[in-house]
Amino acid sequence: MRKKVVEINHLEKGYKENKAVNDLNFEVYEGEILGLLGPNGAGKSTTISILSTILKKDSGNIRILGKNLETDIAYIKAHMGIVPQDIAIYEDITAYRNVAFFASLYGVKKSELKSRVEGALEFVGLLDKKDDKPKTFSGGMKRRLNIACAIAHNPTILILDEPTVGIDPQSRNHILSSILKLKQAGTTVIYTTHYMEEVAEIADRIVIMDNGKKIAEGTVTELLEKYKNTRKYILHIDGVKEYDCTSIKTIKGIQKVVVKEDLVEISLDKNCDNFNEIISELVKKDLRIHHMETEEGNLEMIFLDLTGKKLRD
Repeated sequence: MRKKVVEINHLEKGYKENKAVNDLNFEVYEGEILGLLGPNGAGKSTTISILSTILKKDSGNIRILGKNLETDIAYIKAHMGIVPQDIAIYEDITAYRNVAFFASLYGVKKSELKSRVEGALEFVGLLDKKDDKPKTFSGGMKRRLNIACAIAHNPTILILDEPTVGIDPQSRNHILSSILKLKQAGTTVIYTTHYMEEVAEIADRIVIMDNGKKIAEGTVTELLEKYKNTRKYILHIDGVKEYDCTSIKTIKGIQKVVVKEDLVEISLDKNCDNFNEIISELVKKDLRIHHMETEEGNLEMIFLDLTGKKLRD
């Protein structure tokens, strides 16, 4: 039986009339990478801030490593590493001193400090830059240094909040491979991102949030299974916003029709693809198709179908 490292039950957090997190429930298991996804405003950052002890919840229960987040906060913080969305390093002290400072905050003993700091810098590929100041680093190098600061104390759980935003492909690849190495070493990882391909590459399971709630959960394979026979046509058409799509919805195999400003998205069973009938219905209404895109079942399609938004929206 898999060991639960993080347990979130009926978590709620509100700001005035807005519930940023609304009856949220999910678990994270030992040694897995959990991808936490959602469009902007979904409640991901609030959830991460509560887990990181930056924010206090309104209600609900959180257990981390078998401990209560409210009553055993010192123990939990000592076993957790945080890589925030905004880079949190000191630009005018050396990379070595940055990591040493954060390691000290996490309680690393002076006798172990040098080996821990150098080990973390080597892990992220910055040991040769240990005496350089971050103000001379690229964005990707700063992100990697941020990770080194979060792992020098060998945390049991590592939370990474969009750690690859605005960096070069080489640094992104380095960070992703580093996360996989941490998993292999037994670290449990919670990972948020705006890049679906990253989740597909490294996550063992995915939790999708929207409007403060969990709306889907499963492995990549499990989530794709539901959509394996789905094809989506995205038709760009002037004036389609006023179009009554009732006739298209009655065509055999149609699963969903969404009409937007100048496009219509049609999801259908690809085993009974009646594309000619769809085109015929549009022609009857004198609607002109400028161009068309086709998608097969993929994570982007699943996310869009569940939330009505693209991940980067």
